[in-house]
Amino acid sequence: QVQVVESGGGLVQAGGSLRLACTASGRSSSANAYAMGWFRQAPGKEREFVAAILWGRSTYADSVTGRFTISRDNAKNTVYLQMDNLEPADTAVYYCAEGSPTISRNSRAYVYWGQGTQVTVSA
Repeated sequence: QVQVVESGGGLVQAGGSLRLACTASGRSSSANAYAMGWFRQAPGKEREFVAAILWGRSTYADSVTGRFTISRDNAKNTVYLQMDNLEPADTAVYYCAEGSPTISRNSRAYVYWGQGTQVTVSA
């Protein structure tokens, strides 16, 4: 069973930065063959795609392009989300997901999910 654990959320002022981390454990040596992604869900809204990465290739939602950067440490099967120039609209619970065989923006492509970490951006 794969376990996904996020960390790094918190409260920050608009224009500030946060770095989220997510580690997936419990896989065999083929762990790096699966995409890892970040999604977020704001109160009263549906969960939405933020960013994903696989084999050095990454993709981003339009709303975060140029402000967020996803990276991955394959040796640790850990993915990071560097969030810069944060806006109040970025306030949400951020979820890490793993298990898609391809880099995907669709939440249904991912099998394993973390519990989420709260990011709050004040104006």
